[in-house]
Amino acid sequence: MPAEASQGQGPLYLGFDLSTQQLKAIVVASDLSIVAQAKVDFDADFGSKYGLTKGVLVNEAEGEVHSPVAMFLEALDLVFSRLKALDNGPDVLSRIRAISGSCQQHGSVYWSQAAAHELAALKTTKDASSQALADILSQSFSYTWAPNWQDQSTQAECDQFDAKLAPAGKPEDGPRKLAETTGSAAHHRFTGTQIMRIRRKWPEVYAKTAHISLVSSFVASVLLGALAPIDISDVCGMDLWDIPKQAWSEPLLELTAGSAGSTSDLREKLGEVRIDGGGSMGSISAYFVQKYGVSPECQIAPFTGDNPATILALPLRPLDAIVSLGTSTTFLMVTPHYKPDPSYHFFNHPTTPGQYMFMLCYKNGGLAREKVRDSLPAAKDAAKGDQWASFNKAVVETPALGITEADDKAKLGLYFYLNEIVPNIPAGTWRYECSAADGSGLTPSKAASPSASLDARTIVESQALSMRLRSLPLVHELPGATADAPTLPAQPRRIYLVGGGSLNPAIAQVLGEVLGGAEGVYRLDVGGNACALGGAYKAVWAVERSPGETFDELIGKRWKAEGAIEKVHPGYQAKEFAQYGAVLGAFDQMEQTILHEEQAKRQAQK
Repeated sequence: MPAEASQGQGPLYLGFDLSTQQLKAIVVASDLSIVAQAKVDFDADFGSKYGLTKGVLVNEAEGEVHSPVAMFLEALDLVFSRLKALDNGPDVLSRIRAISGSCQQHGSVYWSQAAAHELAALKTTKDASSQALADILSQSFSYTWAPNWQDQSTQAECDQFDAKLAPAGKPEDGPRKLAETTGSAAHHRFTGTQIMRIRRKWPEVYAKTAHISLVSSFVASVLLGALAPIDISDVCGMDLWDIPKQAWSEPLLELTAGSAGSTSDLREKLGEVRIDGGGSMGSISAYFVQKYGVSPECQIAPFTGDNPATILALPLRPLDAIVSLGTSTTFLMVTPHYKPDPSYHFFNHPTTPGQYMFMLCYKNGGLAREKVRDSLPAAKDAAKGDQWASFNKAVVETPALGITEADDKAKLGLYFYLNEIVPNIPAGTWRYECSAADGSGLTPSKAASPSASLDARTIVESQALSMRLRSLPLVHELPGATADAPTLPAQPRRIYLVGGGSLNPAIAQVLGEVLGGAEGVYRLDVGGNACALGGAYKAVWAVERSPGETFDELIGKRWKAEGAIEKVHPGYQAKEFAQYGAVLGAFDQMEQTILHEEQAKRQAQK
């Protein structure tokens, strides 16, 4: 990552990241060097006021997970205050020429009829010093909660979305047809199902809603002092956008709205989608100029989702992949090929027409690994603060697939402490065995009692095997380095690790062994700020691009790899890669077996 620096009196650019647990702000100069940073931690700063746990409130009876919209507004005020309080804060804020950013994907905000008037007040205010955003916008919301991506309350709506586009007489083809249209099958967190549930459960809220924003366009709206459009990438996380047609899907609008006659009303609530990921949507509101000293010349560029912003933090080449090892785990690639499937996601690229972002998203990422970690004996050096020592020791010392003898069965498993997204399986733990040679003979594990050490290895392997299985359609053979190996099997070119888990060497080792990585596995060191940096880079490109200059062209010329990436594993190793490839089919079979069993249970309960 470029070292923090002051850049004289040149223009500066601000990137936000409003995630589940924090609001981060990062300021960069034109050369992408970091000038200033600030953050708000929702639990630490607002937890007692709102009763939060890890940034959200949970209604377990309904499976609801949400955040108070007022907290987002308070966080915006607080992060600007913290930027201003920095030693160089007033100078930094006065030099900001554009703001963009990322926000938690799929979350939605519901504006009331009063929103347009109250937002306009931010644009025209003459005395902002004693006012707060939450007070000025106190009547702007028809629903005071923003559903979070962890929400699990929309299974009934998901079933209807999956069925909506199914050909006559072929209901089993519904999820595939939905994915072909929107880039994804139905998922609990996707905004279309959330809107449909609110309309069904709280019709008075839906009737009073004048506009629906994603969290990304909500933050942009507050900064802009007007309702901002949803951007071309984040809109793909709604299951309402027809990607091949680049337009709202009429059948899915009808389903969400409740009738054909209501689709125009829903379309009006959603507004137009901004196709251009760059450029300016207008200047910043007077509120931020007066209260915090932001330059009145500051422009607001389109905001996007957190996963699209992650791919903007690093200029990716084709076949390069990012694995984000945070609370959830995501696998991201950029590709010109639109090959949708119900088991993963496609999004429009946030800056480049004709390119797509391929994404796998797992709820059971870091939180699931922590659960397995906590089941292990305490690490000897836990007193030194290394909570992962025993987990890492177990992962490294346990052989691949738990095979210790030549005739051992390969060990596979799924560890879902939350209802999973990919595949759509409820919480549970499953352990299976199969032939290590070819994956045949898949059966539930016969072990009398589970091994915590084996579980540590298997959970990392299972997450990596799922990524490998689902990214196969997008990778191809690569040139080899020797005459004996003129080509390498289909795999990513490079694998970049970001997020808290990227610091874990045991996880990096297993990812390299399972996924390959012809040029190695690298840790991208952005200090946990990949999404905010992606937003900041987007702001630079929005203002400083030449006519026709792409994001990759501008940022690629300015981004400095030195100090930003570190090789942490060699990547492709022929023996291990083949070993995991031999059981990939069995892993798929295990998932499908469990999925069908759970679907049968659900049908029996209806």
